[in-house]
Amino acid sequence: MTDHTDGAPAQPTSTPVLRDVLRYGLILAGVIAVVGMLLGGLFAGWVGVTSALIGTAMAAVFLSITALSILIANRFIGSDLFVGLFFGIVLGGWIVKFVLFLVLAIVLRDQPWINPVVLFLSLIAGVIGSLVVDMIAVFRSRVPYVSDVTLPGEKR
Repeated sequence: MTDHTDGAPAQPTSTPVLRDVLRYGLILAGVIAVVGMLLGGLFAGWVGVTSALIGTAMAAVFLSITALSILIANRFIGSDLFVGLFFGIVLGGWIVKFVLFLVLAIVLRDQPWINPVVLFLSLIAGVIGSLVVDMIAVFRSRVPYVSDVTLPGEKR
């Protein structure tokens, strides 16, 4: 953990990595939205543009929920209940994503202003792009294999 001399609890070394994931993920979502709108507009007109925007927004929201939930949970690191809070918050985020996905899939299923192919391709591009962003952020992070530990005899 990073050392603080002001008595504040230290933050995990994963925090900067997760912030990078969010930052680069939002940039990627913007790129996917622009490309999706251009291609969707070219092949399906305004319905394709709308579908590309909705698919990209869905991907960005779903993929941001996990990183945000971990960042929020990390704020409780000094608490005696940290482990329970951490897993409760992260699991709650996953449940929210699952329910939100089901609701959106049911609501958007037969809408006349949606092109399902463009929506699906935008969503898949967001998911695959997010996996690439996650991989790059982790590889560039300079976090040691064993982090957030205090060895015997070390001062905090």
